[in-house]
Amino acid sequence: MSNQTIVACTFDRHASQILDIFNDAILTSTALYDYQPRTMDTMRSWFAAKTAGHFPVIGIENDDDVLIGFGSYGAFRAFPAYKYTVEHSVYVHKDHRGHGVGRILMREIIAAAHSQGFHAVVGAIDAANSGSVALHQSLGFQHVGTMPQVGFKFGRWLDLAFYQLLLEGPKHPVDG
Repeated sequence: MSNQTIVACTFDRHASQILDIFNDAILTSTALYDYQPRTMDTMRSWFAAKTAGHFPVIGIENDDDVLIGFGSYGAFRAFPAYKYTVEHSVYVHKDHRGHGVGRILMREIIAAAHSQGFHAVVGAIDAANSGSVALHQSLGFQHVGTMPQVGFKFGRWLDLAFYQLLLEGPKHPVDG
């Protein structure tokens, strides 16, 4: 296995590679409940939202500076009382799955959420994705619920499972 470097992803350097990883997941898996491939305009908006929310986009590059996976998080829901909760996502290039890249990214995401003072990290996972479920459980995430048949893709109904990791969070959380 080659050396890998953890990087802070930027639009200029990584948008096209992230787009390729996203679109592969859209077209070939239930990791994303999208139907249509995303565009570079979508990536501009995506990166702008991450920047505006002070949410990291963390990647792993190989020796050739090729992005082999990335992860991020964003607001869980658009209501103020959820301000200490984030929903994360991690995607690994199809040629690099099963080699620990997702685990490294998840640990980086958890560390970033902890350092930013978040209290809860939520993952919404297709319930049939046993690899992602096992990874989350191995990192201390707890299954907190499943919504049956809320998605429909590839001619079948999909169940969405929610996994949550509680962090220390802010020492003095406040309303408002």
